[in-house]
Amino acid sequence: MKFSEVIGQEEAKHRLLQMVAEERLPHAMMFCGPMGCGKMAMAMAFASYLLGESDENGHSILTDDMKIRNSEAMLKHWEHPDLYFSYPVIRPSGTSSEHKMVSDDFAKEWRELITESAYFSMDEWLDKMDAANQQAIIGAGESDELLRKLSLKSYQGGYKVCIVWLPERMNQECANKLLKLLEEPPQQTVFIMVCEEPDQIIDTIRSRVQRIDMRRLSMEAIRQALMDRRGLEEEVARRIARLADGNWLKALAALEAGSENRQFLDMFIMLMRLAYQRDIKSLKKWSEVVAAYGREKQRRMLAYFSSMVRENFMYNFKLPELNYMTMEEENFSKNFARFINEANVVEISELLQKSRRDIGQNANAKIVFFDLALQIIVLLIKK
Repeated sequence: MKFSEVIGQEEAKHRLLQMVAEERLPHAMMFCGPMGCGKMAMAMAFASYLLGESDENGHSILTDDMKIRNSEAMLKHWEHPDLYFSYPVIRPSGTSSEHKMVSDDFAKEWRELITESAYFSMDEWLDKMDAANQQAIIGAGESDELLRKLSLKSYQGGYKVCIVWLPERMNQECANKLLKLLEEPPQQTVFIMVCEEPDQIIDTIRSRVQRIDMRRLSMEAIRQALMDRRGLEEEVARRIARLADGNWLKALAALEAGSENRQFLDMFIMLMRLAYQRDIKSLKKWSEVVAAYGREKQRRMLAYFSSMVRENFMYNFKLPELNYMTMEEENFSKNFARFINEANVVEISELLQKSRRDIGQNANAKIVFFDLALQIIVLLIKK
């Protein structure tokens, strides 16, 4: 995968190439940034470069033409023996509790995912694994497996690269074992951690990696990518790029006819209308419906609700440049926005954040969502 396939992030590309050129490449890096900015795509492109794939100008860090061709052939299907991936996994039903789950248990599904695109979300990965209500983690067995793999000699005599996707999902035992690997890294091994919530990683690991922050994508970068990669007309691409707010995944979701956000909008509208009508019986049914979603989907829905509360509050200021809504969302907000005001916007936002946190901590979903609905009744009448 070449750097040209990464949308935007020119500053990060230049910094990484400069590190290699000046022979000051750290043994461990952590790519940080918001969802959809291209962290994983950058990690995959940089790993490909370190393993010998030629850049856009035909240059490679390898000097042997045969090795270059071999590397490119193996990287095409992400099967290079010097490239290792570590990522969160679930424990499928029927798996013995004695078995320590590792990334290789889902190697086939993972390779399918990254071959389809370097831009993907945790939700897509959970779907690949048929996770249902399970939350994916990186367990202690993974660090043991990495230690075994990385102790092997490099296949091509160059770098060995280990990409750890979402290290914040490591459990404590795994994190402590990985720390030892970072303190005494195998020779010519480069760790690339792709992280969305760096504050969730233990301090001792954060202190041993070089952090590279990536910003949200510019509207122009997304607009151009939509035109080049998806063949959209300029005006359509511009509107979607603005709506995406720096998130390529959000731009792709806007293109999908059955976008999940449309479902979330329907559930948001239903919640607010039923709460305004004080229809307790229907709100109970509403809570039972959303309680049947998987926990990751519930967290996504609550995040969407939070963004809609923000957008409706800002809509009251009558400044279009402050709003980022689809036409469907705006049509609802025209009449609803006045119910989100200075008296309740903070409390509603905090309530949604608390509900999202409770779901993440495995609280009973029916209770969480019914309690949310009942509190919305009270907050909506605040003026």
